[in-house]
Amino acid sequence: MSQEILRELSGLLGGEHVVTDEAECRYFAMDVYNAREMPLAVIRPGTVEELQEAARIALRGGVALVPRGGGASYTDGYLPTTARSLLVDTSRLNRIVEINATDMHVTVEPAVTWERLNAALAKEKLRTPFWGPFSGLKATVGGSASQNSASLGTGNHGLSAESVLSFDVVLGNGELLRTGSASISTSTPFFRWYGPDLTGLFTGDTGAMGIKARITLRLIQRPPKTGAASFGFDSFDGMAAGMSAVARLGVVADNYGLDPKLQQGQLTKTNTSDAARAVWNVARDSSNPLEAASRLARMALAGKRFFGGFSHSAHYVVEGHSAAEVKTKLKLVRETMRPHGTEVANTVPTVLRSMPFIPMYSVLGVKGERWVPMHGIMPFSRVAEFRRRLVDLYEENASRMKELRVDKGAMFMTVSTNAFLYEPVFYWEDSQTVFHKRFMPQDYLKTLPEHDDNPEGRALVEELRRKIMDTFWEVGAIHLQIGKTYPYLRGRQPEAERLLRAFKGGVDPDNLMNPGALGLGAP
Repeated sequence: MSQEILRELSGLLGGEHVVTDEAECRYFAMDVYNAREMPLAVIRPGTVEELQEAARIALRGGVALVPRGGGASYTDGYLPTTARSLLVDTSRLNRIVEINATDMHVTVEPAVTWERLNAALAKEKLRTPFWGPFSGLKATVGGSASQNSASLGTGNHGLSAESVLSFDVVLGNGELLRTGSASISTSTPFFRWYGPDLTGLFTGDTGAMGIKARITLRLIQRPPKTGAASFGFDSFDGMAAGMSAVARLGVVADNYGLDPKLQQGQLTKTNTSDAARAVWNVARDSSNPLEAASRLARMALAGKRFFGGFSHSAHYVVEGHSAAEVKTKLKLVRETMRPHGTEVANTVPTVLRSMPFIPMYSVLGVKGERWVPMHGIMPFSRVAEFRRRLVDLYEENASRMKELRVDKGAMFMTVSTNAFLYEPVFYWEDSQTVFHKRFMPQDYLKTLPEHDDNPEGRALVEELRRKIMDTFWEVGAIHLQIGKTYPYLRGRQPEAERLLRAFKGGVDPDNLMNPGALGLGAP
């Protein structure tokens, strides 16, 4: 039966787009952190119609379909849970279908990267409100739509899901569902809400409800002016209080906080070519030669002394349609932050805004260590409790962590005006996987040391991650990138779970769309 399915798929897609080579399949069935089952094959549909027909073939054969985007996941989102799976590499579904500057929306296929979309929209002086994670050189629009993501634009515009208007989704039976205003025969995907919001039911689903074939996002005029500010803090508490206070203003486009480990890590790491590109981009994006000279001079004077000896830092970018608007927003940020922190050189946000999509250096640590992040989003009022419990956990395990060469760090972000994202990160000395050797920028990979296999350290990281997930749950935190890792159904109100399962049964009655995602239908 399996060979018959593969022959049928080869006839549909071409043999070169049905990959059964074990080494290739092994790479595609790994993520940053983990691996599960090996799929029957990796398939690469080249059109939406091919994706629909592939779904029909899979349905007839009782084979699961598991969609894979840019490959930067770390929560098992695209890892098969059964060997009777086809991993759908969406990389050939990479067309920018329409940029509609009149009606202010853009439609793309799932494999379009955020970097590529941003470059295309920049030519029209347009942008999506949320415009990508830092991993947007690799990260795709489809991946963010399926996983949900935060970073660029999150301060003003929230998560990736909040910029989505409509989906074209291939369901388990191969039919194409259109959401939002596009579901009306006489309309287009220009608006999201018309009665119950079907679009929202497919955001953050990790492909459990279907495979996104086209995504339509809202457009805004690209703000021509930006400004940046950075602040140092003597403690986490000061940083968290300051970041929460600034978030409530609703004036910040981008924001991120760093602890001591992350301040010295990949986010502030540049090689020669990166530094040269940053200088060029800062000069290019300045309004005039005088402003360019001033910004570059401040960067040069700061050097890499970004943080002035502070243990924590927070970094901001504001946007506006005039220099006066940017100046006013920065003034508000500085006044609000004054009781909590000290302003320091704004080199980090200036450089990152000049090259917002950075290479995926972070997949390994600066000393070649393995790396895995996790995160929770919580109300401001629960941050102190989570932090206290996390510090207690680290202190209880400090000797084991030292013995097994496990280190930790953290990054922080506020989402819109009402939420705090806390991202604990682990680094541990361990052997590189096939994923690391292929996914990492090769020139950078060659500069890193390799470590021996460290299964005990790996097990400790997993143990600590599970305990942190419990703590997140106990303080009422929620998660993006749920995949098959975060306990989405744990403690869920019974009526909510019943409706969720009923919807899954309605769009995927045979449970062949990424079984196990969201905790639904695992074998």
